[in-house]
Amino acid sequence: MERRRLGALEVSALGLGCATMTPFYGEPDPASAIDTIRRAGELCVDLLDTSDAYGNGRNEELISRAVEGRRHDYVIASKFGNLRRPDGTPTADGRPEYVKAACDRSLVRLRTDVIDLYYIHRVDPTVPIEDTVGAMSELVRAGKVRFLGDELGIGFVAYSPLGRGFLTGTVTRREELRPGDARLRMPRFQAENLPSNLELVGELRRLAEAEGCTPAQLALAWILSRARSIVPIAGTSHRRWLEENAAATEIRLAATTEEALERIFPRGAAAGARYPEIFGRTLGI
Repeated sequence: MERRRLGALEVSALGLGCATMTPFYGEPDPASAIDTIRRAGELCVDLLDTSDAYGNGRNEELISRAVEGRRHDYVIASKFGNLRRPDGTPTADGRPEYVKAACDRSLVRLRTDVIDLYYIHRVDPTVPIEDTVGAMSELVRAGKVRFLGDELGIGFVAYSPLGRGFLTGTVTRREELRPGDARLRMPRFQAENLPSNLELVGELRRLAEAEGCTPAQLALAWILSRARSIVPIAGTSHRRWLEENAAATEIRLAATTEEALERIFPRGAAAGARYPEIFGRTLGI
């Protein structure tokens, strides 16, 4: 597995997004998820991405079970601040005291002494960003977090690189999504946007066939080809999809394929926003 750098932090070129290992797109099988994380280690996919928001902390607990006895084989990234009010609407908390408490709780759930990479999951517009990041820097000095970022050595972690499963070509109708699947609320999966987006996926599938790979592999290979400072985190709780995704790091796209992708998928090509409007305040969109 190719290695890349996120600032001073070295990780696998492809990371494993763990959000769907606890209920997000449905009810995943914990045993399958743990097996997938352990298989990631065998494939040298060492960057695991989680959050205290995923499964209300259960995601971090699942990861702790999966990496038990092998903690040093993985780079664990986690996040804080993505909250819900009692009525279910999204909010954020960037207060310094909350940042420190959230980190301590994550360390307990992960059963580790240090989080390798710590993110602000949602920005709290009521707290100066300097205060939030200042508290995070104190966590680094205390030895509870290894990295936040680097002033000049900037890396980019590309989340949802497969369009929440859209670019795998496996979602063709809303009816295929199970009750409780978060994508049912997302604009790009709504009935008014679905046909246009499926046309784009059809073009991706055609190009993938010409390259001798799957649509998901083509999408990941394209992202990886943009810059060595980019590390996509493709999420799955299944070993077979992890293995397929990992193989994308070996694909070198033909120039004609790259040109076609740029033409078919210009910025803004997808129909619908990335998130429901209600999320805009904490996402900065």
